[in-house]
Amino acid sequence: MDDRAKIIFGNEIPERDYRKALASRAKYLRRFGDDSDRDYPVKLRRNATLYAPLGVLDLRVNEGTDSDAAFDPDRGIIVGNIRMGFGHYRISMAMASAAHALGYQPYWMDLNSYPDTTCTKIIGAQNALYSMGSRLSQRSRLFNRFFWEPLNYEGFRRLSYNAADQKNAELMAPVFRNVPKDIPLIATHVWPAQAALHAGMRHVVNAIPDNWPMALHLAEGSVHTVQTRQSYLGYRVLNGMRGREVLKPMPEDSLVCTGHYVDHELVENIPTDCAARLARCGRGQPLRFLLSIGGAGAQKETFAAIARHLRPRIMRGEAALLLNIGDYRAVWDDLCAAVPGLEGVAETHFDDWAETERFCRAALEGDVRGVHVFCHTDIFQAVYSTNLLLRVCDVLVTKPSELAFYPVPKLFLKRIGGHERWGAIHAAELGDGTPECEDIPHTLQMLDLFLDSDRMLGEMCDCIQENRRRGLYDGAYRAVELAMRLKQG
Repeated sequence: MDDRAKIIFGNEIPERDYRKALASRAKYLRRFGDDSDRDYPVKLRRNATLYAPLGVLDLRVNEGTDSDAAFDPDRGIIVGNIRMGFGHYRISMAMASAAHALGYQPYWMDLNSYPDTTCTKIIGAQNALYSMGSRLSQRSRLFNRFFWEPLNYEGFRRLSYNAADQKNAELMAPVFRNVPKDIPLIATHVWPAQAALHAGMRHVVNAIPDNWPMALHLAEGSVHTVQTRQSYLGYRVLNGMRGREVLKPMPEDSLVCTGHYVDHELVENIPTDCAARLARCGRGQPLRFLLSIGGAGAQKETFAAIARHLRPRIMRGEAALLLNIGDYRAVWDDLCAAVPGLEGVAETHFDDWAETERFCRAALEGDVRGVHVFCHTDIFQAVYSTNLLLRVCDVLVTKPSELAFYPVPKLFLKRIGGHERWGAIHAAELGDGTPECEDIPHTLQMLDLFLDSDRMLGEMCDCIQENRRRGLYDGAYRAVELAMRLKQG
């Protein structure tokens, strides 16, 4: 097998960078051990949250063989992911939803959930560093300006970074040993794609999440999918991935522009949900803002400012606030301390999944007022509750990451990492989101624009409907169909 860290799409990695990649692999071997000779058993278990709506079966490694089901060689499709924040889980849910809607059987394979394996130990260590960097970037302007933004914008862009990832991913391959190699796999982070290929998986789709082309996301041997035309051309020529050097391009058959990765339930209900938003607006009901805090738990200061600003208008019945704090209960305590009176007007929905589902069903046609806070310690409930709330909100308030591509009116907060800015640019050009608000005063100004005029909400809903007619939100369906075609040859 060719060394994927030495030559990437025909572009040779300089010897100095290759030695750094080997050193990175050696460092993790020393730290976490070599389990390449381990024979990890696998089994399938019904996912407690996602089996009912999406038919998801968890692919568990090193936990025995007492399965709830056998692998389906004809309809089975693996969604390979990692928990790193909430974004990759969210995209994975979109893929599982699309697969289920198309009649396939989705298997959930989180490489960050097998605690006794070298694979999970490596991912956990890198995840901890990334989460720490995300939070620190919000507290220190100097750290953000001189380290975090450059790393996320240019550091991850370079081919040398991909070379190191490829060597590290070789250590993740053992978890695939007993996974059937002919089942198609869609990876929503590059490490599962790379590890699957090193393990001999035959039909791998690498679903790239961001709109800024970075070598970080390359997994040669897979078919790469992207969500935008701008991203497609940047990846095709490996733009800027070794400074100003013109590189050999990716082969045409290794890259596909699918459109946005969105869950079937959200795509199917776009006409109904947009009509409901406009009807609520016409009746003078409170404008529903959904704030979704990601897995890194950053931007608490901004969320507190939004809650303080909206509180008088919430009390007057002009606005309603839906706040999903994921699995970060401490965030709610911090917000209550930062916004006096918030706790007294809020209704909490904590660790009661049946109640969260009931609330969202009732909110589809009923009235919502005040402040509603959602928190679930189960990671799947923490992420999927945002999916349920997206259908019943009027405006999503979010940083421009994976949610930038979802079919709901969006107000974009300041990015965390330079690569995210291109999500906001894309959405603003499509008309279903605002430009990025790079500070709190501009965020509050945008909130008032939504509240003081019906026009912004109406025009965004119109654009979402037009984008739907163009098939722009059908990327998850197309990625699944692509994976199944790879198997068919």
